[in-house]
Amino acid sequence: MQSTLKYLIAAMLLIATGVSAQGYPNKPVRMIVGFPPGGGVDLNARLIAGKLGEQLGQPVLVDNRAGASGAIGAEVTAGAPADGYTIMVMSATTLTNTLLTRVRYDTIKDFTPITFLSVNPYLLVIHPAIPATHLSEFIAHARANPGKLNYASSGNGGIVHLTAELLQSMTQTQLVHVPYKGMSIAYSDLFAGRVQIAIANVVSGMPYVKAGKVRALGVTGRARMAMLPDMPTLHESGLPGFEVTQWNGLLGPAGLPRPVVDRLHKETVAVLRLPDVIARMAADGSEPAGGSGSELASYMQSELDKWGAIIRKANIKADP
Repeated sequence: MQSTLKYLIAAMLLIATGVSAQGYPNKPVRMIVGFPPGGGVDLNARLIAGKLGEQLGQPVLVDNRAGASGAIGAEVTAGAPADGYTIMVMSATTLTNTLLTRVRYDTIKDFTPITFLSVNPYLLVIHPAIPATHLSEFIAHARANPGKLNYASSGNGGIVHLTAELLQSMTQTQLVHVPYKGMSIAYSDLFAGRVQIAIANVVSGMPYVKAGKVRALGVTGRARMAMLPDMPTLHESGLPGFEVTQWNGLLGPAGLPRPVVDRLHKETVAVLRLPDVIARMAADGSEPAGGSGSELASYMQSELDKWGAIIRKANIKADP
C-alpha cells in the first residue's frame, strides 16, 4: 500500500510538471549573474537576455548577485525552484573558484546545464626581448632559463594564473608568478620588461601586439578564432590538448523539467546564431558557442578534473 502511494505521488508530480512546462514561460524569467554590472560576464548575459526574451515571448531580466567570484549568484540559483523562471550564467571563474574556496552547493549535482553561451580564448604574449617567434622557441628558451622568466596574472588563483600553471606543466618549464590587481598595471610592467610573459585578453592585448610592444605566440582555445584566422593555437603549435577559455554557460537549478530545458536550449541557440549577436561578441573577443546540456555537463566535469590537478600540483591556495 505504501509503495503504491509513492508511485501515485510520483505520477502526480510528473503530470504537474508536464502541465507547467507546456505553458512555459508565462511570466518573466530571471537570469542570475554572479558579477557586477558592466563586466564581461554581465555584458554577455545582457546581450543574450534581451534577445532570449524576444524568442520566449517573456522578458528575461538580469539579476546581478555579485560576490565571491560568482558563488553568491550560483548559490541563489541552486536554491531556486526548478521551474525555469530562475536561470544563471556560469563562468569558468565561478567553476574554478569552487576548487579554491568552500561553497554551499555542488557544481555538478545542484544545477541543470542548458547550453554553452560563449568562449573567450586568451593570447599568450611575451616581451619582444625574448628570442622567440614560435611557441617551440619560447619553450626552449624557458627551459634554458628556469626561474628567470616572470609571468603576470590578474590575481592569485584566477583563470589566468591557472592557465600559466597549465602551460608550465605541459612544457616542463619553471616560470615565476607575479600577481597583479589588474592587467592594466601588468601591461605597464610587461612593456618595461619587468615581467616577460602574460596571458592576455584578446581585445585588450591585440592593439599592443600590432604596435609591437608585445609578441603573440598563439591563442589558448582549441580552434583558431574567426577574428584572428592567422593566429595559431597553442594546441596546433606543439601542445596537443591545450585548451583554455573564459567560457560562459547557461544553467538552471537541478531538476529542471526536460521540456523547459529543451525550450531554453532551442531559443538560446537561436539567439547565438543571430548576426548582430555574433558581431557584438566578436567586439568583446568572444565567440558564440551552443551545444547540448549534456556536452556542457561533461565539459564542466572535465574542467574540474583538469584544474583540480593543476591546483594540487602547483599547491595553489586562495588569497586569505
